[in-house]
Amino acid sequence: MSAGKYTASDITVLKGLEHVRKRPGMYIGTTDIKGLHHILWEIIDNGIDEAANGYANQIDVTLNEDGSATVEDNGRGIPVDMHKEGVPAVQLIFTTLNAGGKFNTDNYKFSAGLHGVGASVTNALSEWLTVEIYRDKKIYQIDFYSPKDGGEFRSGLVKNPLRVVGKTDKRGTKVTFKPDAEVFDSVEFDAEDITNKLREYAFLNKGVKITFTDNRNRTEESEGIRTEFRYENGLIDFVTYLNDGAEGVNKMIYFEGEGSGVRVKLAIQHNSGIYEKLYSYVNGVRTTEGGTHVTGFRTAFTRCMNDYAKSNNLLKNKDCKLEGDDFKEGLTAVLLVQMNEPQFEGQTKAKLGNQEIKSIVDGIVSEKLSAFFSLSKNKSTGDYIIKKAIEVASIREASKKAAQIERQKNTISGTALIGKYASCTGKDVTVNELFIVEGDSAGGSAKQGRDRKTQAVLPLRGKPLNVLKVKKEKIYQNEEIRTIIAALGTGIGSNFKIEDLKFNKIIILSDADYDGYHIRTLLLSFFYRLMPELIREGKVFVGMPPLYKVEKKGKIAYAYDDEELDKVVEEMKGVSGEMRIQRYKGLGEMNKDQLWETTLNPRTRVLTRVTIADAMEADEIIDTLMTEGAEKRKEYIFRYAKFNRVDAFAMKYGGKD
Repeated sequence: MSAGKYTASDITVLKGLEHVRKRPGMYIGTTDIKGLHHILWEIIDNGIDEAANGYANQIDVTLNEDGSATVEDNGRGIPVDMHKEGVPAVQLIFTTLNAGGKFNTDNYKFSAGLHGVGASVTNALSEWLTVEIYRDKKIYQIDFYSPKDGGEFRSGLVKNPLRVVGKTDKRGTKVTFKPDAEVFDSVEFDAEDITNKLREYAFLNKGVKITFTDNRNRTEESEGIRTEFRYENGLIDFVTYLNDGAEGVNKMIYFEGEGSGVRVKLAIQHNSGIYEKLYSYVNGVRTTEGGTHVTGFRTAFTRCMNDYAKSNNLLKNKDCKLEGDDFKEGLTAVLLVQMNEPQFEGQTKAKLGNQEIKSIVDGIVSEKLSAFFSLSKNKSTGDYIIKKAIEVASIREASKKAAQIERQKNTISGTALIGKYASCTGKDVTVNELFIVEGDSAGGSAKQGRDRKTQAVLPLRGKPLNVLKVKKEKIYQNEEIRTIIAALGTGIGSNFKIEDLKFNKIIILSDADYDGYHIRTLLLSFFYRLMPELIREGKVFVGMPPLYKVEKKGKIAYAYDDEELDKVVEEMKGVSGEMRIQRYKGLGEMNKDQLWETTLNPRTRVLTRVTIADAMEADEIIDTLMTEGAEKRKEYIFRYAKFNRVDAFAMKYGGKD
């Protein structure tokens, strides 16, 4: 192989925003639905930053019929005067990376945007983008587009320069953009994701009105779907929403504090449940992996509650100390930290890394909690928390003893695996995979069609246990749960050791229907609650079985959703012969060869790696659906249940199979 020449002519210079389009993953992480939503969040964040800094009180988000999205706020409006670079400031913001007002703390004390890349990246990855600015009684407008020039795309160019197009008494900014189908896997926004995100923003910015309108299916007879969020009590309303339907809800604890330029807001409320719901944020960015602010909170809370217990003689042994984990059961809390120059670990901004924040949050929480519990009217709240923590601690100690006995008997690692589980013969854990499969029928096909050397199969008898609704000691008595734990080999709880994991991938394989979705969600909730390390280490995946098989004159293709089916059918029109379309009702309908080709074969299957955010979402859905009487449950069912859903497959292609 020739080394070849390497000269100056080999160096490619990407001008403007072309490098964003060439390497979108560097800026938005991925080009799937998460990446698509990322460019929407970047624009929404600009409005949220205006609101968080006291300049705006309304943000309107609209999905338009042509596939574009519009975000409007009533803030100050992006500057339109000339920048020293020789172009209007708004043009610079939308065409240049690292250009924005958020580097100047005089403009934004707290900002979700970190690097000044948001607006320009959205522009670069859109077919077109238009900005309207309402300032000085005038309406300014500037238009951008991404044309194809000589086979190559030019990204985020000015199509129509900044000009005055009208008069107005309004103020603020309106951005409309159409994501580029050449960049993203799909340009179809998910209304549910957007609704949840906007509700969250409204909770974090009390008093700010946020509306969401979906006009994509609007007709002459029916208007688009419009939702409005506004919460006058902010984080208090957020915790109330999270505890909707929970039993044994205790008094709300809420306080705000500021120190060293850092503002802390915290709402806490315990209930009689067995799990913790802790939502942490930095400048409105959800930190699903926690970070130094969460560490500061936990340290302060544990210390303050131990001090309270000792001063009120609630601990029998004066030397006894309750651990941080003892306070987690039944804790619902939302922690918001607002600060300058947050440093996040990882591209997804999932974990705060600023070391100084730990002591700042610790100090503020300690001061405010101590003041709260110093008041006699709050004694019952403190007593409730300590009583619950003592119960948890006693169960923890009892569980340790039970685990020792269990290990001695070897029941979880031995007899629990007798039955349906089919292990693999290979001993190389770096390539071995465990498929958790829905149903005996699909399990049988998977066992026959798998690679026996590297693929183990565990069929589930029915729907997995909902770990949110039973006591922990009952969880480990469940046969399905015990079998999963035994197959993985990691142990559980304080005995968990990820280095003992027997597989490189744990793949959840369920039918592509509502029951399959429910099973998948229950399993994700189980892993998130009891074995989160597996998710953090990227070991948990979801297999994607096809919904349809299309066959024509010996040519076979599979489709994973209705949209892909339409594409496959269109491609097959060029093949002679009669077309046969089969809709799979479940994995059990596939023979071993079909199951291998579509869902087991590493070369042809489709897998999705589960993140902590994915698992948290699944956990939240299960909590919502299983909490009878909760308003959020009624809202979810009303919004998403398809009571009169039309069978598009039957209408288009005839029949049901």
